[in-house]
Amino acid sequence: MTEPSYAHGTGTTALLGDTIGRNLDRAVQAYPDREALVDVPSGRRWTYAEFGAAVDELARALMASGVERGDRVGIWAVNCPEWVLVQYATARIGAVMVNINPAYRAHELEYVLKQAGISLLAASLAHRTSDYRALVDQVRANCPALRAVHYIGDRSWDELLTVSGSVTAEQLADREAGLSCDDPINIQYTSGTTGFPKGATLSHHNILNNGYFVGELVAYTEHDRVCVPVPFYHCFGMVMGNLGITSHGACIVIPAPAFEAAAVLAAVEQERCTSLYGVPTMFIAELNLPDFSSYDLSSLRTGIMAGSPCPVEVMKRVVAQMHMDEVSICYGMTETSPVSTQTRRDDDLERRTGTVGRVMPHIEVKVVDPATGATLERGMSGELCVRGYSVMLGYWEQPERTAEVIDAGRWMHTGDLAVMREDGYVQIVGRIKDVIIRGGENVYPREVEEFLYRHPKIADVQVVGVADERYGEEILACVIPSDADDPPSLEELRAFCAEQLAYYKVPRLLRIMETFPMTVSGKVRKVELRENYGR
Repeated sequence: MTEPSYAHGTGTTALLGDTIGRNLDRAVQAYPDREALVDVPSGRRWTYAEFGAAVDELARALMASGVERGDRVGIWAVNCPEWVLVQYATARIGAVMVNINPAYRAHELEYVLKQAGISLLAASLAHRTSDYRALVDQVRANCPALRAVHYIGDRSWDELLTVSGSVTAEQLADREAGLSCDDPINIQYTSGTTGFPKGATLSHHNILNNGYFVGELVAYTEHDRVCVPVPFYHCFGMVMGNLGITSHGACIVIPAPAFEAAAVLAAVEQERCTSLYGVPTMFIAELNLPDFSSYDLSSLRTGIMAGSPCPVEVMKRVVAQMHMDEVSICYGMTETSPVSTQTRRDDDLERRTGTVGRVMPHIEVKVVDPATGATLERGMSGELCVRGYSVMLGYWEQPERTAEVIDAGRWMHTGDLAVMREDGYVQIVGRIKDVIIRGGENVYPREVEEFLYRHPKIADVQVVGVADERYGEEILACVIPSDADDPPSLEELRAFCAEQLAYYKVPRLLRIMETFPMTVSGKVRKVELRENYGR
């Protein structure tokens, strides 16, 4: 009899009942002299004792500035130590930290400031072409709740810290003692392709436990040093990264304010990192550096590749060429804090390259028929649903939008198409909205992309559907060539596919590109490819 596509993650380690602040205290007490945070660009370093003191200083400063429990504090900044301090300081005092995408422009910034009711904003001075001070000045009059802005690296940041002395350690301890691990502590805006983003609201319990169990499954200890080039504003950086690291007494290593492939590899070498994070495009960029072989990456043993589908061939190269024998693939979404499935250290190469792992401890997953909601048999494709401690509290002040994705049974409907194999491992085959319907045939872009990665002239590829009068949709392959001077032709591509893929899956259109349009978290904007590179 075929098993249903349902799995419950069991484990011998109990869920944590701590708040984030109390959990940090445990690490400070256990590992006071071990390094907690290293910022490679500035050379600044903190032991756990020093990091705990810096967090407390900022927490007292925020209290002195009038930040109450439940108030929203925005963080609009590139990766830097102050970002991490704001994360833990707001958790200490029960403020809700609101992550703001560093790429946002004035219109998007104004929306988030108003929708979340942010009262205090911590911001970088600039990022790429964005002058943050000018953008804040442009929208501030329309954001009545915003009463204070402090710029990192500016005199206003120093002024914020100077008021910390007006709040005592006892007052901070009293505030923290009144907090619950179920309190909302973080709002992360999901980047929708239509309409305004929604603010996924997460608790201490959501994100602390998720980070902790991700770290458990890659066997973190106080001896690990983790290079985190992914943005802190996203769950990958601040949950799987920061919280997964500090909950094990390990060290956070910041290689650069924003992703730079060479800076990442230099940081791994200099700091003797044991673990490296990244989305697939980051690993591809690192592997394709002309001087890749000159970096000493022998200290690496593990890492995490997540954020978007992980190409099999890229995963194999990471294992073989970057010494990451224990590298793990994680799958999840912001609304589930984020990780729901993860590969294990002892998984064979097939499971670690062909699946997104199996269900995490203390979480349930199932695959359902998107039309009826019925649980499917294993081996059948349907929508992946998740239930457990990791499911968000809801979208901030949007109960109707919350009800669209969390059903009466508290199952989070991910919108991802998945197959649960007989062994319980999960394969993501696409997004429900991304399925290409060509002449009545369903084509899953992920399948075609995985195949095209094998072509020797292809460094990276994205497959999308574009409008076609005859077939409804046609298949477009957007390709970054391995050698810009010798890109593959459409004829080569189609001949490569012809013997291995059904005729209706073979791309009919080809675009050669230097880069893909990306979100700041490293996801390819497929909607932009469809709109700009179709016919």
